[in-house]
Amino acid sequence: MVSIKALAQHLNISIGTVSRALNGRADVNPETRKRVLAAAEALGYVPNQSGRSLRQGTTNVIGFTIETNIETKSQGDTFFMSVFDGVQTVFARHQLDLVVLPCSSEDDPFDHVRRVVSRQFVDGLFISATQRVDPRIDFLIERGIPFVTLGRSQSGGEHSWIDMDFEGVAAGAVARLVARGHRRIALANTASGINLSYIFEDSYRRALAEHGIDYDPDIVMRGEITERGGYAICDRLLALPDRPTAVVLVNESLAIGIYRRLHDAGLMPGRDMAIIGLRQSPQARFLSPTLTCHRLSLHDVGVELAQSLLATMPAYRDHYPQGVTQKIWPMELVPGESDPPLGG
Repeated sequence: MVSIKALAQHLNISIGTVSRALNGRADVNPETRKRVLAAAEALGYVPNQSGRSLRQGTTNVIGFTIETNIETKSQGDTFFMSVFDGVQTVFARHQLDLVVLPCSSEDDPFDHVRRVVSRQFVDGLFISATQRVDPRIDFLIERGIPFVTLGRSQSGGEHSWIDMDFEGVAAGAVARLVARGHRRIALANTASGINLSYIFEDSYRRALAEHGIDYDPDIVMRGEITERGGYAICDRLLALPDRPTAVVLVNESLAIGIYRRLHDAGLMPGRDMAIIGLRQSPQARFLSPTLTCHRLSLHDVGVELAQSLLATMPAYRDHYPQGVTQKIWPMELVPGESDPPLGG
């Protein structure tokens, strides 16, 4: 890596002149600037980010916090990598870098964010796995740190967030199953306590009530959002004296375990238990019968997250003047073969 001092020595001009040329200062002769830029490219000069950060008061780095629990580890590569790709599509236009900040399952998410902020190595943050009441949000607002959350929360008031349309998915799934003759409709939910679990269950309960169906807590199953968790949830559903004829999933990873448990019991997914999943993930595409689930572009979600964050940062507001973003992302139903009419 060539330093600015070595670049100046190579050109036989002062370090100050090289620095002003690299930073586009108007007081540098155009021919000199051209020589400096050409030499920098040829020799592989890379600016010292630490020194630049001290001078500018910025790092040009944005952090994305994720929790490395068993659920994220089992599906994070198919979810977050697509989101990151969308974020970086926007950041590349502004020479910003994205860093992923994993929070260990043994660490406290609030302490994790507080340490990140105290070290001052990011200019802004994306927060995921939002809690119903999330102290990270209030902390970032208090400190004046630009941030956007992937997920809603009751904390923070007018901060920017983007979330999936869990209300629409739950209501649509219940309506579709009722129209196909089902009345005993279970819910497979996460036990982690993140806000989406409350949103999804509240919407499921409202949808049941709209169709004149009483809420039965015995068929609301909470567990680990993994294939193993799906297997365990299905096992508990099959053990009920009046087992449900259909189940709505808060996450498509559960479907793999549910399919396996049904097969182990000599039952057929769809025929003996109708199933509607959340997202059309790569794994869900290979299930048989095909899983009825929902489509969305995680790349586009990442683009929206990036633009929403830059809109909160003074240096980029002219490019992204939309102000505070609070958006529920639509999800399109993809009909499959896993939820046929009852008795069909």
